[in-house]
Amino acid sequence: MSDIYQHFRKDEQPFVDQVLGWKKIALDQYRLKLTDFLDPREQFITQSVIQHSDELGLMFFGGYDEAERKRAVIYPEYLKPSLEDFELSYFQVNYAKKFISIEHPKLLGSLMGIGLKRQKFGDLLFSEESVQFICTSDVADFVRTQLTHVGRAAVSLEEIDQTHIKPVISRTDIKEDTISSLRLDAVCAAVSRQSRQKAQLLVKNGLVKVNWKVTEDPSFTIGEGDQLSVRGFGRFSLKTIEGKTKKDKFKVTFELLT
Repeated sequence: MSDIYQHFRKDEQPFVDQVLGWKKIALDQYRLKLTDFLDPREQFITQSVIQHSDELGLMFFGGYDEAERKRAVIYPEYLKPSLEDFELSYFQVNYAKKFISIEHPKLLGSLMGIGLKRQKFGDLLFSEESVQFICTSDVADFVRTQLTHVGRAAVSLEEIDQTHIKPVISRTDIKEDTISSLRLDAVCAAVSRQSRQKAQLLVKNGLVKVNWKVTEDPSFTIGEGDQLSVRGFGRFSLKTIEGKTKKDKFKVTFELLT
């Protein structure tokens, strides 16, 4: 069992333990185990842990096909989950659009302000026509009654059907590259097309996030499935690490999210 941990960072071990707990529930109790929303790195870890079991299956769903944050269902092989098993609720935020605007940070901050964890919420969806979000069904009634303002804007929530969700589809570009190291500064230099020294400054100045957390250590090691946000240069995902070249460089594939 301890061999599993060598594939992940030390600070990820508590989450690995959590996934192992979910796995045990599905195996010992012969039932579906539904998680809260997972970010892409957590999805990667969950898949990595569960795939070692021949007796279990795994499905992800976040409300629509291109969702970034998704819930997972871990299930015995003889059970076939449906989309209803993911227990999702969908809301549209109604407000005076002519006079005010609502942005992602304010909506997220207001949702956190009612006392719920980020894991209870999926993607927040913004388009010219609407502001929508997805949450776990067990908190839907609470959210509906408690979220009355986003910042200073008075809002009301309208529960909608999944078919009325209007995802903003991001354009993604896949880019193959070679990098000398998996250190954060080296990866940032590659995706931002800057020197390593300039990339180090970005990191040390708190302008880089790894998996939505500011990371100021240039030596932090990046792994498959990690999401990077470099202020001024966009968002990136390290999709694959495909070994090394003859010159001892890592062959990697980045996904550029726009």
